[in-house]
Amino acid sequence: MSEESSRLPAEPISAVGVLASISQGPDGYYVVAKTTDGNDADLWKDGIFKSKVTRYLCFKRENGPDVVVDMRMIDAKDALPQGFTPVEKTEDTGETAMRKRKLCVKTSPRAAAKTAVYDIQITAKSKYQLIDYKCLCEMNNMVIWYRTGDVPQPSSQETSIKVQCDGQAPPVRRRNSSRPDFQHQGSGNYTMTALDDVPFIVSQNLFRVQEQMQQVNLMGITIKSRAEIEKEFHYNFSTERSIAD
Repeated sequence: MSEESSRLPAEPISAVGVLASISQGPDGYYVVAKTTDGNDADLWKDGIFKSKVTRYLCFKRENGPDVVVDMRMIDAKDALPQGFTPVEKTEDTGETAMRKRKLCVKTSPRAAAKTAVYDIQITAKSKYQLIDYKCLCEMNNMVIWYRTGDVPQPSSQETSIKVQCDGQAPPVRRRNSSRPDFQHQGSGNYTMTALDDVPFIVSQNLFRVQEQMQQVNLMGITIKSRAEIEKEFHYNFSTERSIAD
């Protein structure tokens, strides 16, 4: 049994791929170029005939929104497991990733993931197992292993800071009309703000209706006051009332 360290990397794996050449790996990717005992970790070779075609596993860790939560290796003709995405092309050349096999990866939003894949190792088939690792498959006299661990979730304080950094306005404090609103200073004292005790009300002049309005003759049209209109057109319905009685 291998005495692998129980300490997990700081970040879980965010993407898994396959490379055609270890010299053309994309930026940010780790290449599993060797087995744990130092031999070539080419996934394409069959162990009998040498081939110019090579394939190597690669992965990257970045503090992004998604993480890899599971991995499967299936036969090329098998149905794709639900929720998994196949790695069908190499990251560097766009060629077929594997022959007869298909690597499938399941990702999840980081906030929804409880566990994620943190590391990938390859050992010689007859050597040993890796403690705390899961066996993905046996392939070309090698064994592919991956290790999972808990995904750390941000604390409530970190979430609050992130929300404010994203540009959302902090909650608005309600003013108490019974006493001034104070700002707390670093010294422990309270000082009034410049706008405290300033009454913000609508002027009562805007609510007053003038009883008399100056008559204005505009192009022969006389504007009458409300009192003049009521006096001129007042009707007391006395005739109607007498008939009804």
